[in-house]
Amino acid sequence: MLSLSCKAAIKATIYLGSKLHSTDKTGIKDIAEYIDENEHTVAKLLQKLVKKKIIKSAKGPNGGFYITPEQTNIKIIEIVKLIDGNDVFEHCGLGLNSCNDAHPCPFHNEFKPIRDDFKKMCSTNSIKNLYENVVSGFEFLNG
Repeated sequence: MLSLSCKAAIKATIYLGSKLHSTDKTGIKDIAEYIDENEHTVAKLLQKLVKKKIIKSAKGPNGGFYITPEQTNIKIIEIVKLIDGNDVFEHCGLGLNSCNDAHPCPFHNEFKPIRDDFKKMCSTNSIKNLYENVVSGFEFLNG
């Protein structure tokens, strides 16, 4: 459902959330390495996230990327909309353009509730909800 770029943006944001209580900013190289993504891709995604105010950045020798406590309350759906757009929650499971309730594809009736539940999950979970279990070691972003 989500593009690889969107998944990487979510992982990067969760990783920054897991570093919330550190005073150090995190560099692109460290983020990319931890989430096992290409540095160039991560750099472009982080720029988008900063521009949309989902995360913050600081320049200079002690610069890097970070997230504020207020930003950890942002819902995951905001990242999905930024990277993949809202259409990800409307697309047909088979990729057909004309699939709808009146003209369903073979997957439609089973896929629609899954897609709707996924949208609900993205709408209700904040960055904080997802990084807390990473910090406590119950869930993982790598490996």
